[in-house]
Amino acid sequence: MIDVSFFDPIARTYDEWYEKPLGRFVDEVETKLALELFQPKPGMYVLDVGCGTGNFSIKLAKLGVKVVGIDISEEMLKIAREKAKRLCLQIEFVKMNVYSLQFPSDHFDGVFSMATFEFIHEPKKAFEEMMRVLKPSGHLLIGTINRDSPWGKLYEEHAKQDPTSVFRHASFKTEKDLEELDPKNLVKIAECVFIPPNASEEQLNWDEEKRLSKTQRGGFIVALWRKPS
Repeated sequence: MIDVSFFDPIARTYDEWYEKPLGRFVDEVETKLALELFQPKPGMYVLDVGCGTGNFSIKLAKLGVKVVGIDISEEMLKIAREKAKRLCLQIEFVKMNVYSLQFPSDHFDGVFSMATFEFIHEPKKAFEEMMRVLKPSGHLLIGTINRDSPWGKLYEEHAKQDPTSVFRHASFKTEKDLEELDPKNLVKIAECVFIPPNASEEQLNWDEEKRLSKTQRGGFIVALWRKPS
């Protein structure tokens, strides 16, 4: 993962994206696809890699999942703990690097990571660690910005133009990049967020998302693997 010193200063403003109409709808779209593929069930023990301020850790916990969320930013984790406490959710948040997970092998029922692989520069190493701590027959899900999309191109342009952009530290992935992590055990890969980054509020609806899915590349990729039994 990237230098923690960049994420700590932006932790307090990170969730502002989800308060905007576009951010809320994008989050809704990404969540729907991720949960449809991952199929979380009450009682599952799940590792959320790169949990940030706890967005998906909280969503999983609300579904009855026992969650451990890890991140390299202590400031992000502080906010995640505050949010979980306000919601009376029992989630364990731990500062940890994905390249060296401090868990035994075959430990979790599922491993989940959303909007983190953009910032992972050694994806194969991270993937192998995530797969190591996953129990046999368990599922590993990764969701990330699609480099081959209007969203990917926008963020790459931001990175070039704005020296303060978080995306200056990103390494965007394509569908092929994810497939090549482990083609043998890949269950499914799908795209979502077909609405463009400059969508108007009137376009932020499921009918428009479905219509554009027939002609556009999705801005977000979600992939699911199953660990061999």
